[in-house]
Amino acid sequence: MSKCLVACVACCISAPISPGDLPSLNQTYSSVFDAPDFNITLEGNLKKQGIKTIHYVSPSVWAWRQKRVFKIGRSTDLVLAFLPFEKAFYDKFNVPCRFIGHTMADAMPLDPDKDAARDRLGIARDAHCLALLPGSRGAEVEMLSADFLKTAQILRNDYPDLQVLVPLVNARRREQFERIKAETAPELTVHLLDGQARDAMIASDAALLASGTAALECMLAKCPMVVGYRMKPFTFWLAKRLVKTDYVSLPNLLAGRELVKELLQDECQPASLADALRPLLADGKTSHEMHDTFRALHQQIRCNADEQAADAVLELAK
Repeated sequence: MSKCLVACVACCISAPISPGDLPSLNQTYSSVFDAPDFNITLEGNLKKQGIKTIHYVSPSVWAWRQKRVFKIGRSTDLVLAFLPFEKAFYDKFNVPCRFIGHTMADAMPLDPDKDAARDRLGIARDAHCLALLPGSRGAEVEMLSADFLKTAQILRNDYPDLQVLVPLVNARRREQFERIKAETAPELTVHLLDGQARDAMIASDAALLASGTAALECMLAKCPMVVGYRMKPFTFWLAKRLVKTDYVSLPNLLAGRELVKELLQDECQPASLADALRPLLADGKTSHEMHDTFRALHQQIRCNADEQAADAVLELAK
């Protein structure tokens, strides 16, 4: 059973493994992937039976419901973390954790080809370009799209050649966005994209986006950004009390400071968003410094995560 499990894990994470690396057949191991609420309980039950367990992809326990760390510590022999501040959190509670880097950082080049991305999207190389990413969920698109479009209208007055790219995750979100645009900014010309978020980020001089994984991807694309986010008042009130971090975007959490401007809730207004984006579109000192910091952070989390995960499994198995 151990041979199958370890070989399966190595295969899933695309890391090479030789037969000599496999543990003996009288040992049993379990590696679980994500789905924390289900898998942490499963891990605990397996560990009680003497089965070594590894949790691959840490839940956001550092941000909210932090007491889960104690259950994780009881349930798993090792946590594999994508981000360095996750390991620092687990270290405080003496939970075994290994930082392996982020698979997305491995997949994306340190120096993306902006001109090639513009060519693929049909955008002039010398035009100013802004990406709008109002989220992947319906509630986010509904809450943010109007403000994002109004922001683009303001900036179009400053930059008449401004190209606005709007990648949308699926046909339903595209239809929703088109409805909001028709109501809010019918005369604003935008390029609606089916997916292609990464190309849009690489091609753009700046991006306005909701927080989440998109902010990390935008950082890896070396696209200067502003984070704008709004939610229902009660949800925001509750989140303020549950979330234990100073920032909401991953670039800021990685940097340990407000590298990226975050305009949340009542601060998420078109005029304020436009003010924050202007220095990024100007391609001056602010955008260059952000680009350089993004590159340094990319290098920090570009660690061959798949190979590191396979090594961790094998080390625990020995």
